[in-house]
Amino acid sequence: MADVSHEAVNEVLKAYQDPYWNTDPLSAGWVRVLEVEGGAVRVGIELPYPARGLAAGMAQVLENQLLGIDGVESASVDVTWFVEAVKPAGQNEPLPGVKNVIAVASGKGGVGKSTTAVNLALALSAEGARVGVLDADIYGPSMGMMLGVPAGTRPALLDEKTMKPVEAQGLQVMSMAFLVDEKQAMVWRGPMATGALIQMLGQTHWDNLDYLVVDMPPGTGDIQLTLAQKVPVSGSIIVTTPQDIALLDCKRGIEMFRKVDIPVLGVVENMSIHICSQCGHHEALFGEGGGERIAEEYGVELLGQLPLHKTIREQADGGLPTVAAEPESEVALIYRDIARRTAANLAKRMAEEAQAAPEIIVKTWE
Repeated sequence: MADVSHEAVNEVLKAYQDPYWNTDPLSAGWVRVLEVEGGAVRVGIELPYPARGLAAGMAQVLENQLLGIDGVESASVDVTWFVEAVKPAGQNEPLPGVKNVIAVASGKGGVGKSTTAVNLALALSAEGARVGVLDADIYGPSMGMMLGVPAGTRPALLDEKTMKPVEAQGLQVMSMAFLVDEKQAMVWRGPMATGALIQMLGQTHWDNLDYLVVDMPPGTGDIQLTLAQKVPVSGSIIVTTPQDIALLDCKRGIEMFRKVDIPVLGVVENMSIHICSQCGHHEALFGEGGGERIAEEYGVELLGQLPLHKTIREQADGGLPTVAAEPESEVALIYRDIARRTAANLAKRMAEEAQAAPEIIVKTWE
């Protein structure tokens, strides 16, 4: 039996391109275990982003390629992941119990931002991350309803200043809807609403989260700007529709985050194509290519495009969003791809910043 070539094993690993980083696991430094004993090859890969939906396929492809090497009788590839904390922009201190904060925002209302935020959170959880959701829309909180939390639910108090988030569908959730009567109108000026939100955020006992998804209020006003400056946001996502007027507001949202030095991880184009529930006909009701044009203009990624389909709305209104209601559906798989892209972009940003950091050399003079 011929000895298995380590170089041949390395070549197989280098030939595999990660779909989100566009690099191979060996060059990226993700290979944690590489053992060759006789005709047996064992590889352990640790991705920097949650990827349950990708791991099995990646392992199978690599195992098949390794078995094609002369002398290899058995091949075992184990793909896992570990989420690092990305240093937030600015001087804001990280939130206790939270590694990364992802803000989901839109320049205007009515583009499906909250639906995107809740499905993104569920998709990140489905990919293997610990996830929380903060409903930052003080005036119109909707996360409780979308996640099927019964009306009147209140967070448990851990002490006089700390609340435990509500558990719903595997997520840790906090919303103003849990603190006030659902019919009570929040007639507050901007600073009052912002203060209540910051207090709610800081006094919630988040339990070891990889990601806290913040459903931001629509628009780019005082509340949004103050929140972006006060909360340690690791990155942001902008939700838009292909409609021209929505794209104008999308640009304002991107500019807002850039002014406060929060990286935009990408754009999600919602309601891209209308799918008729009767005949399946596809029609671009709100125009075409808007998300692509915005992403190209600002040098950010188009994370995904979602159809305008009544089941997405019905499932969110019914308290069981699409990723939870139909986890194997086409729409749910799009959300999961968006989740992996978002997490991968965050991890890539951290890696790029680490490489860009200046090397400090200390010399001792005699």
